[in-house]
Amino acid sequence: MRKAEEAALDLVEVASKADPPVCRIMDYGKFQYQESKRQREARKKQHHHKVKEIKFHPNIDTHDYGTKLQHVIAFLEKGDKVKVSMFFRGREMAHAELGMELMNRVLKDVGEVASVDAPPRRSGRVITMMLSPKGRR
Repeated sequence: MRKAEEAALDLVEVASKADPPVCRIMDYGKFQYQESKRQREARKKQHHHKVKEIKFHPNIDTHDYGTKLQHVIAFLEKGDKVKVSMFFRGREMAHAELGMELMNRVLKDVGEVASVDAPPRRSGRVITMMLSPKGRR
């Protein structure tokens, strides 16, 4: 403790269970700062996967379908997961099978770049499915 006081540094216990306990003379404030800096750098290098959502309606036009499909593919290529939702309005609910056909068409069209996390599932007025980039799960 005297050596630490003379050097104007801190005495830090490294291993308390060892016999005798192991201590180290260091500038503890500087050590904490460097440790937090190292953790911040590690967090920057991580890629956080986002979930993007694309909404469809069963009576979508071919050009609109193509545009939305390109967005789905772009999100998947960027590494994001995609939630594809099919919304039914009013009388469209009478033809829910058209929505399922459209969802299967989306699956077929993005089959090269996507794998299915959750298959198309209907709940109320919505059919949803979850896609992730191929090779990742």
